[in-house]
Amino acid sequence: MKTSNIFKGALLCATMMMAASCADLDLQPLTEPSSGTWNSKLDEVRISVNDLYRAYPYNLETRWFTDGHTDDFCHRNKVYDVPAATLTSSTSWIETTWSDTYKAISRCNRVLESLDKLGYNSDEAKRLAAEARLFRAYFYARLISLWGDVPFCTGTITIEEARQMGRTPVADILPVIYSDYDYAYENLPESNIVQGIWRVNRYVAASLKCRIALTMKDWEIARDAARLVMASRQYSLYPDFGALFRDKTMDNGEYIFCIANSIELGQSSSVNSFMLRTTVSSGASGFPSWDLLAAFECTDGKPIDESPLFDPHNPYLNRDPRCNETFVAPGSVVYGCVYNPSPSAKTVLLDGKSVTNKDSKINDQYAAPTGTCLRKGAQDEWRTGKNVSENPTIIIRYADVLLMYAEAKIELGELDASMLNAINDVRARAYKTTRDNTAAYPALALSDQNTMRLAVRKERRVEFAWEGRRFFDLLRWDGWMEKAFSHDYYAFPTKQGMVDMEKAGDYYWPSTPEIDECGFADFKPMFDAGKIVRVLPRKYDSRFPLLPIPAIEVSISNGKISQNPGW
Repeated sequence: MKTSNIFKGALLCATMMMAASCADLDLQPLTEPSSGTWNSKLDEVRISVNDLYRAYPYNLETRWFTDGHTDDFCHRNKVYDVPAATLTSSTSWIETTWSDTYKAISRCNRVLESLDKLGYNSDEAKRLAAEARLFRAYFYARLISLWGDVPFCTGTITIEEARQMGRTPVADILPVIYSDYDYAYENLPESNIVQGIWRVNRYVAASLKCRIALTMKDWEIARDAARLVMASRQYSLYPDFGALFRDKTMDNGEYIFCIANSIELGQSSSVNSFMLRTTVSSGASGFPSWDLLAAFECTDGKPIDESPLFDPHNPYLNRDPRCNETFVAPGSVVYGCVYNPSPSAKTVLLDGKSVTNKDSKINDQYAAPTGTCLRKGAQDEWRTGKNVSENPTIIIRYADVLLMYAEAKIELGELDASMLNAINDVRARAYKTTRDNTAAYPALALSDQNTMRLAVRKERRVEFAWEGRRFFDLLRWDGWMEKAFSHDYYAFPTKQGMVDMEKAGDYYWPSTPEIDECGFADFKPMFDAGKIVRVLPRKYDSRFPLLPIPAIEVSISNGKISQNPGW
């Protein structure tokens, strides 16, 4: 079942009814009144729930947004506001995320109130209530993960009530989140496909409960929630890591919850900024960093500074297969084009014809300064289909459940075979083999708690690169965001510098960067030697891990909402 069809009914209903329910869509508890008579019929309630499957509440998950605020991402000429330490309480995406999250919560609350008021007791009504509670839990989990204590309500409130509302402690909100997820797990079916439309099921609830429990360091809750998903045998790892992200079907066995995208229904993502300049008019403004490239192990399971297999002049050779499925390796084909950022590659083949190579600085000053391009999820139709993507937005997949289970077990000190197997299942899949076939991939061996902790953290980085997880992982791992942003953004020198670099035999990298125990690469010695350039510094803002509450919300709260420390 294709992505363009799988949510078609839900998306179409929600789109058609936007005008009829505009007050409902625009409501946010802190600034707006409740809408009038909408949700007075079960059909209207269903449409309201359908709207939660649209893209608008998922701005953080869409188009690699949070990846841009990590060390895995580079922009051609800037550092985004989190790693640049320029974030403020008036930053637009802070306001939008807060507002849209509360809009979604408000919709969930009104759905639940309406179902209660209408007195429906049908199977569909119970399912809709369970879906609404699942989504409410998801969005409150987002709020407390990013802002800590936040305004909290589970019903419709007036403007005056909203203005009197302060911040509720996380300790009071978290049990409600767990309760909502538990209710959804108990009241949603194992498979929730209604009239051919895929919807959230009980294992979505368990998976997302595991995620917030891990964030809140409730290790036992996280472990047990992951076990429910693993024991269900409803999900498995897709056999081909690279093909997984080009497979737009929602029911591929690994995706647990995604948001569908469809050009036909106006829900898709512009991707031209992440494509080759040779294939689009203005590509290569966003691309994976050298920091990420250095993070992938070699095929012997060793970091690049320890492996005899690593060649800094060909850093894509002998690497974990996920490396060349995340990056476009020079010499490989993407969008019908042979990619080669080398300064000597003045032309390349595009659709079998020789053309000017705009992805080399020798021809184009706007070529990616790192000589990298994203392959993960890349489709030829991105080029032929107006540079937009219909790939589903992945919220959570089965590999995440396995690694969260392993992480929870490690933190509990439960260093056993099931923990190790969960990690090795993910590692083996990268090599298109199975866990027990240890001759075909570098299996991890059981070790002490700190070694396993670092192993699963490094595994998460390479497995979920450019899937929106790195930002949240850096936030929740104490001290890791500071570690990440202590490494600046480095790249190739100028056009002539690259020519000289190649003549001297220093291209791609002049030497192998040192990798620390946490998997962070150090390119500074190459910079100090004058071999590469520092494009921009990254900085750690000590006010993290909490984001600033939007200034407008603090302003209109009559002193009821205090700002997070330092912001």
